[in-house]
Amino acid sequence: MTVAVVLFTSDLRVHDHPPLRAALRSADEVVPLFVRDTGIHEAGFDAPNRAAFLADCLTDLDAALRDRGGRLVVRSGPVVRQVRAVAAECGATEVHMAAGVTGYAHRREERLREGLRRQDVELRVHDTVVTAVAPGAVTPAGSDHYAVFTPYFRRWSQERLRDVCPAPRTVRVPDTVESEPVPSREELEDVSPGLAVGGETAGRDRLSRWVRHHLAEYEDRHDDMAGDATSRLSPYLHFGALSPVEVVHRARHAHAGQGAEAFVRQLCWRDFHHQVLAARPDASAADYRSRQDRWRSEEDAAEDIAAWREGRTGYPVVDAAMRQLLHEGWMHNRARLLAASFLSKTLYVDWRIGARHFLDLLVDGDIVNNQLNWQWVAGTGTDTRPNRVLNPVVQGKRFDPRGAYVRRWVPELGEVAGGAVHEPWRLPEDERVDYPKPLIDLGDGLDRFKQARGRA
Repeated sequence: MTVAVVLFTSDLRVHDHPPLRAALRSADEVVPLFVRDTGIHEAGFDAPNRAAFLADCLTDLDAALRDRGGRLVVRSGPVVRQVRAVAAECGATEVHMAAGVTGYAHRREERLREGLRRQDVELRVHDTVVTAVAPGAVTPAGSDHYAVFTPYFRRWSQERLRDVCPAPRTVRVPDTVESEPVPSREELEDVSPGLAVGGETAGRDRLSRWVRHHLAEYEDRHDDMAGDATSRLSPYLHFGALSPVEVVHRARHAHAGQGAEAFVRQLCWRDFHHQVLAARPDASAADYRSRQDRWRSEEDAAEDIAAWREGRTGYPVVDAAMRQLLHEGWMHNRARLLAASFLSKTLYVDWRIGARHFLDLLVDGDIVNNQLNWQWVAGTGTDTRPNRVLNPVVQGKRFDPRGAYVRRWVPELGEVAGGAVHEPWRLPEDERVDYPKPLIDLGDGLDRFKQARGRA
């Protein structure tokens, strides 16, 4: 009786799962394993919202495996030690897992490979599980990665994606391998009250409904902040409850015209950032392209940073964005750009401070997309216009023209009519409401940024 282990990481699903399919082909029995890695906890990446969503994903994965005659095995501790222990317990000859791109994922893979080699166990790592196109699969002449999105998108679009793997009908798991209880979100504290339900079942349901009813209008409405017209699939993609390969295939075959094209382009941004970080893992903490910034530090800008985090900057669309983040553990993409631009450029605060706060709350927050999106906005990343500054008043009037998004999250402005909601400081004295004054004049913030970047 041959046995293989499948180590689940950021791929918490049974549909379109190449490591699981490969293990089932090569062995009579399979141990689906998830390790609650103490290294992730020590690094501070198991923030409450993601821990709650993860618990939902693991519960759903366990249920899907049990429907197929199997179960999920959960262990806690250092990941290499736990995988080696499970492999020894069941006599496994292979361990299958998805490839990662972060420095942490690379070190984990190296340690696993070496540790399992000493037990005569082969580690098999599979690409295109957490991305649609593997990092490094397409490269420009003379470089190991694309530094600009548009040429990457052209090449990426020409790649033939692998076929989608069906979910297995049966998964046989050895009876002798013991498991800890699957975690539950009820065990956690400090979870955002509006956090979405996690898991493959919820993700596939959301994907099907969104493709059927909203994909065609995505091109026209994805920046509609009040309309909330984005897919909200990012948490499911982050945890691998949905396969990016399957999502791209379904969008392309939905006959949804420009809406599908625009949506697939956004999915490509995920892969773009993955190939950047795979080539430059230091970009998770260091400037991808240094602009010699002398950012204001946490100590220097403590009051401004606190006001930004709590949604009381005096700029309504920024405050609405930050309050949405606190309540839902999620934020509209346009709102993310505005909130990040305000902190890093208008307040001239180190982008790493903002990125850390987002990671503390975002259910879809990960090192790849969070850090590189922040760098893009801060002008230290891959943006070809690194000195652009987003004006929150102009942007608010453009993408929330009636102020519905602002009123939803900043209720003290609920009675302010029309576009005036984006500039409450201009209201007549007798119409003023209890709302903070702007932290800084936008012109002053722009001048400071230009001087800091040497453009005055």
